Amino acid sequence: MNLNKSLESVQETVAEFAKERDWDQFHSIKNLSMALGVEVSELMEFFQWSNGEKDINEVLSHKREKIEDEMIDIFIYWLRLATKMDLDIDAAFARKFSENQKKYPAEKVRGSSKKYSDY
Repeated sequence: MNLNKSLESVQETVAEFAKERDWDQFHSIKNLSMALGVEVSELMEFFQWSNGEKDINEVLSHKREKIEDEMIDIFIYWLRLATKMDLDIDAAFARKFSENQKKYPAEKVRGSSKKYSDY
Protein backbone atom coordinates (compact mmCIF):
# COMPACT_ATOMS: atom_id res chain seq x y z
CA MET A 1 0.00 0.00 0.00
CA ASN A 2 1.44 3.38 -0.93
CA LEU A 3 -0.31 5.94 1.22
CA ASN A 4 2.46 8.44 0.68
CA LYS A 5 1.51 8.96 -2.97
CA SER A 6 -2.07 9.81 -2.06
CA LEU A 7 -0.99 12.25 0.68
CA GLU A 8 1.94 13.93 -1.05
CA SER A 9 0.01 16.62 -2.89
CA VAL A 10 -2.09 17.46 0.17
CA GLN A 11 1.03 17.60 2.34
CA GLU A 12 2.73 19.90 -0.19
CA THR A 13 -0.35 22.14 -0.35
CA VAL A 14 -0.44 22.47 3.44
CA ALA A 15 3.31 23.16 3.60
CA GLU A 16 3.01 25.83 0.90
CA PHE A 17 0.08 27.43 2.76
CA ALA A 18 2.23 27.74 5.90
CA LYS A 19 5.26 28.97 3.94
CA GLU A 20 3.26 31.71 2.18
CA ARG A 21 2.19 33.01 5.59
CA ASP A 22 5.66 32.67 7.17
CA TRP A 23 4.27 30.30 9.77
CA ASP A 24 7.19 27.86 9.76
CA GLN A 25 8.72 29.92 12.55
CA PHE A 26 5.76 28.96 14.76
CA HIS A 27 5.36 25.39 13.59
CA SER A 28 7.82 23.63 15.85
CA ILE A 29 7.25 19.98 16.65
CA LYS A 30 6.22 20.98 20.19
CA ASN A 31 3.77 23.65 19.03
CA LEU A 32 2.24 21.45 16.35
CA SER A 33 1.79 18.53 18.74
CA MET A 34 0.09 20.85 21.23
CA ALA A 35 -2.11 22.37 18.52
CA LEU A 36 -3.06 18.87 17.43
CA GLY A 37 -4.15 18.06 20.98
CA VAL A 38 -6.25 21.23 21.14
CA GLU A 39 -7.98 20.38 17.86
CA VAL A 40 -8.73 16.83 19.06
CA SER A 41 -10.24 18.31 22.22
CA GLU A 42 -12.41 20.61 20.11
CA LEU A 43 -13.68 17.57 18.20
CA MET A 44 -14.38 15.68 21.42
CA GLU A 45 -16.36 18.62 22.74
CA PHE A 46 -19.12 17.98 20.18
CA PHE A 47 -19.77 14.56 21.69
CA GLN A 48 -18.90 15.29 25.32
CA TRP A 49 -22.42 14.99 26.72
CA SER A 50 -23.80 12.55 24.17
CA ASN A 51 -25.50 9.53 25.63
CA GLY A 52 -25.73 6.72 23.14
CA GLU A 53 -26.11 6.43 19.40
CA LYS A 54 -29.30 8.51 19.22
CA ASP A 55 -27.59 11.53 20.78
CA ILE A 56 -24.55 11.13 18.55
CA ASN A 57 -26.73 10.97 15.44
CA GLU A 58 -28.51 14.13 16.63
CA VAL A 59 -25.20 15.95 17.03
CA LEU A 60 -24.06 14.75 13.61
CA SER A 61 -27.26 15.88 11.93
CA HIS A 62 -27.01 19.40 13.36
CA LYS A 63 -23.27 20.00 13.47
CA ARG A 64 -21.79 17.78 10.79
CA GLU A 65 -19.99 20.55 8.88
CA LYS A 66 -18.42 21.96 12.05
CA ILE A 67 -17.34 18.45 13.07
CA GLU A 68 -15.84 17.88 9.61
CA ASP A 69 -13.98 21.20 9.94
CA GLU A 70 -12.43 20.08 13.22
CA MET A 71 -11.45 16.75 11.68
CA ILE A 72 -9.72 18.53 8.80
CA ASP A 73 -7.95 20.88 11.25
CA ILE A 74 -6.65 17.74 12.99
CA PHE A 75 -5.53 16.32 9.65
CA ILE A 76 -3.77 19.57 8.69
CA TYR A 77 -1.87 19.78 11.98
CA TRP A 78 -1.02 16.09 11.72
CA LEU A 79 0.38 16.64 8.22
CA ARG A 80 2.41 19.65 9.38
CA LEU A 81 3.80 17.62 12.28
CA ALA A 82 4.66 14.75 9.94
CA THR A 83 6.41 17.19 7.62
CA LYS A 84 8.39 18.81 10.43
CA MET A 85 9.43 15.39 11.75
CA ASP A 86 10.43 14.25 8.26
CA LEU A 87 8.14 11.27 8.78
CA ASP A 88 8.04 8.68 6.04
CA ILE A 89 4.28 8.23 6.30
CA ASP A 90 4.16 5.13 4.11
CA ALA A 91 6.93 3.33 6.00
CA ALA A 92 5.58 4.32 9.43
CA PHE A 93 2.07 3.22 8.47
CA ALA A 94 3.30 -0.13 7.15
CA ARG A 95 5.35 -0.77 10.32
CA LYS A 96 2.60 0.23 12.75
CA PHE A 97 -0.18 -1.54 10.84
CA SER A 98 1.88 -4.72 10.82
CA GLU A 99 2.35 -4.41 14.58
CA ASN A 100 -1.41 -3.96 15.03
CA GLN A 101 -2.12 -7.04 12.91
CA LYS A 102 0.13 -9.06 15.22
CA LYS A 103 -1.35 -7.57 18.40
CA TYR A 104 -4.91 -8.06 17.22
CA PRO A 105 -5.19 -11.21 15.09
CA ALA A 106 -8.71 -11.31 13.64
CA GLU A 107 -9.36 -14.90 14.64
CA LYS A 108 -8.57 -14.06 18.25
CA VAL A 109 -10.14 -10.62 18.74
CA ARG A 110 -13.14 -10.58 16.40
CA GLY A 111 -16.09 -8.91 18.11
CA SER A 112 -14.12 -7.87 21.20
CA SER A 113 -12.99 -4.41 22.31
CA LYS A 114 -10.40 -5.68 24.79
CA LYS A 115 -6.88 -4.30 24.69
CA TYR A 116 -4.22 -6.61 23.24
CA SER A 117 -2.65 -7.08 26.68
CA ASP A 118 -5.94 -8.59 27.94
CA TYR A 119 -5.77 -11.57 25.58
